[in-house]
Amino acid sequence: MTNLLRGQNIVVLGGSSGIGFAVATLAAEQGADVFAVSRSGEAPESAKRIKVDVSDRDALGRAFGAIGRIDHLVHTVGARLGSTPVASLEETILPYAFEAKLFSAVHAVRLALPHLAPGSSITLTSGQVSRKYGLGSVVKGALNAAVDAAGRHLAKELAPRRVNVISPGVVDTNLWGEPGSAVRDTIIARVSSTLPVGRIGRPEELARVYLMLMTNGFITGSVLDIDGGGLL
Repeated sequence: MTNLLRGQNIVVLGGSSGIGFAVATLAAEQGADVFAVSRSGEAPESAKRIKVDVSDRDALGRAFGAIGRIDHLVHTVGARLGSTPVASLEETILPYAFEAKLFSAVHAVRLALPHLAPGSSITLTSGQVSRKYGLGSVVKGALNAAVDAAGRHLAKELAPRRVNVISPGVVDTNLWGEPGSAVRDTIIARVSSTLPVGRIGRPEELARVYLMLMTNGFITGSVLDIDGGGLL
């Protein structure tokens, strides 16, 4: 699989780390012109770096205008949330969480629309906690379920452009703590022991699925669980 995306413009929101960084890296390897958008401005060397906070709608709109044609839009932005019981939730948690992952995604789609190619694709990112229920996960669960629903509604509204959602399980990113930290190692070991595959996911494994959704023109309105069997 080489050069599947040659000559195409791909915008990755959240391309500075984790899954977004992996998507930007792999897309560039496949010949795409990749624009990695992030608040920090960090990105793979093979991508063009755009330092924009996705909550700044005006700046994001200008960035899209400067890019021009967008063939594929990927949204991997999220927020690091704990497992807070509803009785202990602070007023700021809900707006913060929904702004970071849902509102920014919907507004990014809105701002990209004038630039999206007719055969373009949009891929959003949710998470398995939308359908894996537990204690202290009401905010994360509701948030990710909302992203799942938004993707399917957008697939109907924006057709023939394709819209899909990837729902990752636990993936080896800084979301679970700094590399080498005891907390991170404990979480990874615990989760790995519960999964049929016996380990958590790697960002590059998720990236291959994002590229599959870009290049397969017969997939839209789907929520793909990439979780090592975590929902079983």
